[in-house]
Amino acid sequence: QVQLVESGGGLVQPGGSLRLSCVASGFSLDYYPIGWLRQAPGKEREAVSCLSSSGSNTYYGDSVKGRFTISRDNAKSTVYLQMNSLKPEDTAVYYCAIHYNCGSPDFSSRGPGTQVTVSS
Repeated sequence: QVQLVESGGGLVQPGGSLRLSCVASGFSLDYYPIGWLRQAPGKEREAVSCLSSSGSNTYYGDSVKGRFTISRDNAKSTVYLQMNSLKPEDTAVYYCAIHYNCGSPDFSSRGPGTQVTVSS
């Protein structure tokens, strides 16, 4: 059974950093495109970042390019999202997800989410 569990969210000041983690079970990380989505209240779901199944290709949304970095540790079945230079507009619930295609906000499975709040 596919399961994704996120952690690492919290409250951070503008300009700060957070690292989100996603522990995957029930499948191998190199089998599906996997990444991060986010959704803020009243806004549409947004594809933030994604790693191809091979790990050789990455996707970043325009709003996070240069600030966020996605990575994975196959041995730990864990995907990470390092978020630097955080802005108030990054505030959202972040979900780890198995994507149909990197860059699309559509997914086949996702975790329960972790809240990220950027505020002074």
